[in-house]
Amino acid sequence: MKSNNNTKFVFVTGGVTSSLGKGIVVASLGRILKSMGLKVNVIKLDPYLNVDPGTMNPYQHGEVFVTDDGAETDLDLGHYERFINTNLTKSSNLTSGMVYQEILLKERRGDFLGGTVQVVPHVINEIKSKIREAAELLNDGGVLICEVGGTVGDIEGEPFLEAIRQFKKDVGRDNTLYIHLTLVPYLKAAKELKTKPTQHSVKELRSIGIQPDIIILRSEKSINNSIREKISLFCDVEPEAVIPLEDVKYVIYEAPIMLESNKLSRLVTSKLKIEPYVEPQLDSWIRIVEMAKNLKNTVEIAIAGKYVGLPDSYISVVESLRHSSLHLGYELKIRWINTENINSMDDAKRMLEGVKGIVVPGGFGVRGIEGKILAARFARENNIPYFGLCLGMQIMCIEFARNVLGLEGANSTEFDENTKFPVIDLMEEQKSVIDKGATMRLGAFPCKLMDNTLAKRAYNQDLVFERHRHRYEFNNMFKKEFEEHGMIASGIFEEKNLVEIVELRGHRWYLGTQFHPEFKSRPNKPHPLFFDFMKVAISDKS
Repeated sequence: MKSNNNTKFVFVTGGVTSSLGKGIVVASLGRILKSMGLKVNVIKLDPYLNVDPGTMNPYQHGEVFVTDDGAETDLDLGHYERFINTNLTKSSNLTSGMVYQEILLKERRGDFLGGTVQVVPHVINEIKSKIREAAELLNDGGVLICEVGGTVGDIEGEPFLEAIRQFKKDVGRDNTLYIHLTLVPYLKAAKELKTKPTQHSVKELRSIGIQPDIIILRSEKSINNSIREKISLFCDVEPEAVIPLEDVKYVIYEAPIMLESNKLSRLVTSKLKIEPYVEPQLDSWIRIVEMAKNLKNTVEIAIAGKYVGLPDSYISVVESLRHSSLHLGYELKIRWINTENINSMDDAKRMLEGVKGIVVPGGFGVRGIEGKILAARFARENNIPYFGLCLGMQIMCIEFARNVLGLEGANSTEFDENTKFPVIDLMEEQKSVIDKGATMRLGAFPCKLMDNTLAKRAYNQDLVFERHRHRYEFNNMFKKEFEEHGMIASGIFEEKNLVEIVELRGHRWYLGTQFHPEFKSRPNKPHPLFFDFMKVAISDKS
C-alpha cells in the first residue's frame, strides 16, 4: 500500500552498543533539515514491553519526558524538541507495549474475525500504521525521521526493523533513507581504531534486508579517510556517505555542525530526491556553539536528588541550566548531591556550601526526602537561590511548614498518610485511581501569574502554559497561613484553584513550580524561570 507520497522517511538504527547517541543524531538531522525550510516530524520506536516509561525507575530508563498533550515518553523526545525547536505529541513515541496492547484490544473486540493474530503481518502492520500517523502531521509533505531504539540484533527490536524494511516497498525507494550509527572503538594497547564491530553490525542489518544508505561512525578519536574508505568498501556504502562523529568538545549542540561539515544535508536530500537543494541556515546554531567555546567563568549549581548516579535522570534540568548559563556567559558546573546522604544541617552545610544555587528536581517515593528538606532549609536560611521543580516545590512547602510555621511533622500524604499537617495532599480526582501508568495530572495547563512577584518578573506575561506530571498538590487549607508568613502563591491554575508556583518574599530567589519548566527550555531560548534563577545565582560574587 502506498501512502504519504510526498513525505520522505528517514530511519535511524544503531549497532554495536547502546547509548551511542542515536537521539542526538536524529535531533541534529532534524535541526539541519528544518533550517533548510523543510517540514520535520520525529518518532521514537522503543522495543521494550512497557506501554510507556512512566512507571519505570529513572535508573532503568533515565528521565521521563512529557509532551504538551500529556504523553510520558522517552528522554530522546526532549533532545528532539530542544534541537528542532518544536512541540511534539504522543504520536512521536511508540513502544512494543503500545503495539501489543492495541492489537490485543482489537482481538478481544473481534476485529480480526476469528483469524490467527501473528507478528507478521499484524504486529508489523500496526507499527507501520503508527509511523504513518506521525507522518500525517506533515500534511503529505516534509520529512519524518524515525529512530529505532536499542541495537540491531536485539530480539525485541526485530518487529520494528522488519516494519521499516517493508517501508521501502510501501512508499518507494526515493522516499526512504536508512542511516546506521555504529561505534568505532579505539584499542589503547594496539593504538588503533577498529572497524570490525561496524562491519559486523552492518552485516547483521543487511541480513534482515536493510542496506544502510549512510553510516555514521561514533568515536572518541579522530577518524581518518582510510578508515572511512575501508568501511565504505566492506559495507557497500559510498565513501562520502561514511560520516565520522567524534565526541563533542564543548556541548552536545555541536553535533549538527559536525555532521553538516561532512555535507549530511546534501547526502540526505540527494538520496531522497528533495529538490531544489537549499543551504542549511545554521547561523543561530553556530552562535550557540561559539558561546560555549568562549566561556571564561564558571558557575556551580547543586542538583539535589536521589537519582544522581545516572545524570540522564535529570537531563532536561541540566540542559535548561546550561541554556541559561550559556546566554549569561558562564560555564555550568553541576555539583551532584545524593540527598540520601544528607542527615543533618551539618551534612547540608558540608555538601552544599559554596554553590551559587540549589535545584531540587522532581521524583517519587519517600527515599531521600528528608535530605531534600534539609537542602531546602539550608538554601532558605542562607539566602541561596533555590529552584524547586514539582516535588522540589512540595519539599520547600513541607520545610517551611515545619520550620517557619511550627507545624511539627508537616508532610505530604505521599510520605505520611497520617500526618497532622498535610500541606501537600493527593488531588481529589486522584483518590479513586488504582492504575499507576498514565494516570497522573499530565500535559500542559494554564497558569495565571500574580503581579509583583519573581514569577511575573521572569515571564513578563500574565498567563503561561506549562507541563505537569504529578498526583499531589499544595493543600489550600494552609494557603492563608503560608502567605501571612511570606510564602505566597505567585501562580494559580484558576479553573481548579490549584497552586502552581510558590515563592518566598524577602529571599534573593526561593521559588518552586508544581509543573516542569525544564521541558520547554531551548538552547536558543532559555526558559524564563531558569534564566532568572541563573541570573540571580551568578550575580552573587561572594
